[in-house]
Amino acid sequence: MTDQPAIQSSEEDFEAAARILGESRHAISLTGAGLSVESGIPPFRGPGGIWTIHGEPPMDGYQRFLRDPASEWRERLNPKGPMKALAETLFQARPNDAHFALAELEKIGILRCLITQNIDNLHRAAGHREILEIHGNATLLRCLDCARRWPRDAIEVDPKNLPPRCDECGGVIKSDTVQFGEPIPPDLLHGCFEQGRQADCCIVAGTSATVYPAAQIPLDVYHHGGRLIEVNLYESEITRACAISLRGPGAATLTRLLEAVRAAQSRT
Repeated sequence: MTDQPAIQSSEEDFEAAARILGESRHAISLTGAGLSVESGIPPFRGPGGIWTIHGEPPMDGYQRFLRDPASEWRERLNPKGPMKALAETLFQARPNDAHFALAELEKIGILRCLITQNIDNLHRAAGHREILEIHGNATLLRCLDCARRWPRDAIEVDPKNLPPRCDECGGVIKSDTVQFGEPIPPDLLHGCFEQGRQADCCIVAGTSATVYPAAQIPLDVYHHGGRLIEVNLYESEITRACAISLRGPGAATLTRLLEAVRAAQSRT
């Protein structure tokens, strides 16, 4: 992704994107961290990033968890640890207009599914219903054996009896967020690629689409003849494959796209 200043998109760009969405049979969206910055969630890397301040997690984090889940849970419960700082940031964040615009596109029948790389729960908080969180959800816990998920406050974690275990299968419970070295849960991975196979249009918003396997989804849409609509401040690795690239902050840009879709629907 380049650091060149964004070029303002024209009204014709938004109208063209709205036409593509209106013509689509099965439109989906892939979203990334760029959408959450406007909700006050800092990036992981770079100035002010969570990992910049607290240190980047080990690349074998999941393997460490499997070797000693009790120790990993104690670190997670540490009130001064980096995970606590991230949890507090996510708890305080609220959806912005980008999240609400995408939820409204679902409500009016345009978006069939949203796939997000974000773990912040903001799409759900905005009212979006058909969501696949490919990197998990920080507000949930997950059983490693049966893949059952619970809200964090639904499981009482006893610091003296770690790790917590599933009351149905006895499996170890961890955060639903996918750690470095951890495979994407099979149910999520299957769902994401199934959506990619069905889609004839994909809005790629707030992501450079370089982290796999999520980055493969819009490429699959493109390679079987679907059209891509990019929403980003700058050009990205996927820009050349996009039918339309809308430049600007996610909240303002997706709100304008929603308005263009509504205007197009009113004319039909």
